[in-house]
Amino acid sequence: MSEADLPPLNAIRAFEAAARLGSLSRAAEALHVTHGAISRQVRLLEDALGTALFVRAGRGLRLTPAGERMRDAAGDAFARLQGAAATIRRAGTAPARVLGCPGSLLARWMIPRLPRLAEALPDLKLHLSPHEGAFPASLEGFDAALLIGQAPWPVSWAVRTLAPERIGPVLSPRHAESTRLSELSPEALLREPLLHTGSRPQAWPAWAAAHDAAPPQTLGTGFDHLYFLLEAAVAGLGVAIAPQELVADDLAAGRLLAPWGFVETDAHWVLATPRDSADAGIDVLAAWLARELA
Repeated sequence: MSEADLPPLNAIRAFEAAARLGSLSRAAEALHVTHGAISRQVRLLEDALGTALFVRAGRGLRLTPAGERMRDAAGDAFARLQGAAATIRRAGTAPARVLGCPGSLLARWMIPRLPRLAEALPDLKLHLSPHEGAFPASLEGFDAALLIGQAPWPVSWAVRTLAPERIGPVLSPRHAESTRLSELSPEALLREPLLHTGSRPQAWPAWAAAHDAAPPQTLGTGFDHLYFLLEAAVAGLGVAIAPQELVADDLAAGRLLAPWGFVETDAHWVLATPRDSADAGIDVLAAWLARELA
């Protein structure tokens, strides 16, 4: 059907109001136009359809059979339009889901991917909330939490496993000894003063164990958060260790090097929600996150 097959929509609107209210005058009041405007629009619709829709009945109006058919069709169409508009308005004003995640993960992985998330899931509204330390067992204040960790999880959580964690040492080509350090074996590297973070004290020992090497005995400069640790590495201050996904952009841009590669740990990227919650939007988000991490 083309637009030419439809009568003028303003005429249909005027007719529907007159048919529903049983009066041209009341239709004019409802639509905030004059009686003459409603009368002209009804005549325009009758001309377009080639048949009368109203007949005079005393001082009032009565619908013809064609008018009754048009009234029912127009009323149904306007009701469906009103329902669709209400649904769209509710969706547009739906509160954003609160997604908590560690600040380093938020800054280095999630925020750079927000344009892709908005393109892939335009109807999903998120409020990103950084959180340091352990998440509360109740996840109070969060609709979901994105984090890297390992079981056991709180029994009050529903946990969606997204991807295994992979970690490895990284350093900047700006480091004064980048060439020498890059040629070291894992065992020799672990004897160097290494950058580390208090938020992931197990990272270097886990990497050492994966290479059947003794854990480092002496560490270099420490940082409270992984984000600052990696900024220090990019600045050429030393060798740091990090999840592969958090340094992927730096590796691609040449800001960091990973001569020793990455190994899987016992930890995983997960999306956690309260166990009793059911949210299709979070399910869709989990699937998107898993694809990004694949």
